[in-house]
Amino acid sequence: APIPAQPGLQPPATVLFVDGVRRVDAQVWVDEGVGTVAPGLCASYAAGIVCCCERDGAHLAAFEVRRSLVTAARDAEKIVTWAGTYDIVTAGAPRRATAPAQLLSAALQGDLAKVEAEVAGRARGEAAADGDLLVLDGQLQGPHPLPRAIGFVKSHNKTYLDGRLGAVVGGLACGERTPVFRIERPFPVYSWYLRLPGGSAAPWSGVARVECGGELTASAAVALADLAQITLVRYASAEYKDARAPQNLYPIAGLERELRRRLGEPALLYRALRAAAA
Repeated sequence: APIPAQPGLQPPATVLFVDGVRRVDAQVWVDEGVGTVAPGLCASYAAGIVCCCERDGAHLAAFEVRRSLVTAARDAEKIVTWAGTYDIVTAGAPRRATAPAQLLSAALQGDLAKVEAEVAGRARGEAAADGDLLVLDGQLQGPHPLPRAIGFVKSHNKTYLDGRLGAVVGGLACGERTPVFRIERPFPVYSWYLRLPGGSAAPWSGVARVECGGELTASAAVALADLAQITLVRYASAEYKDARAPQNLYPIAGLERELRRRLGEPALLYRALRAAAA
């Protein structure tokens, strides 16, 4: 049955939001030196963290920008331009059932996830607080997530509950969550659904899925779910400000804008890549 917020429970004094953005600056061909070429992507991407605390308000705590040439070519060399250097990120070898573009995109996303993890770990180390909460946009990656970390999943591409239990999600009122359940994927997690304020009357409108590490005890996962429940509803966005409201939380939307601005002007980067190729 739906679970309301626990009375008397206070949100943490510090909440850290982690997200990343990516952009393809150019599609390229890499000369393999034997009369053949391999496809590649020149991409700029960045990860950062917004700290929301009582003392300093919301501010950008850390960020990192990278540029990479993503390709499966074995002898590819980094591209040095006057606008920046594109280091090599190796993609998997093409498979018969997978398009090369999908492999390149997956490799780029995988490296972005690594950057997000590095930035989150660095920020948590520099501004650690016993009562903070770390919110990562998307699913948790890896077997050992950071302490007091939750994954915030906006889209629902997979069904985890049967019809009877799924009906509980549609019956959630604003601010209510489902009970915690366990997902046995390669890196198990505990998960629950939460309805944010500001959605429409549709059954799953405003519903997000939240998860925490499967290495926790069941009681610790429930305590983290209660804490996340009263915290995330405070940051739900409004439709007149964000088309992805209310799931696209205000700190994450602001972080995405800041990171995209730091990626650089795409036209200048494209011109620099053409000059390097020439």
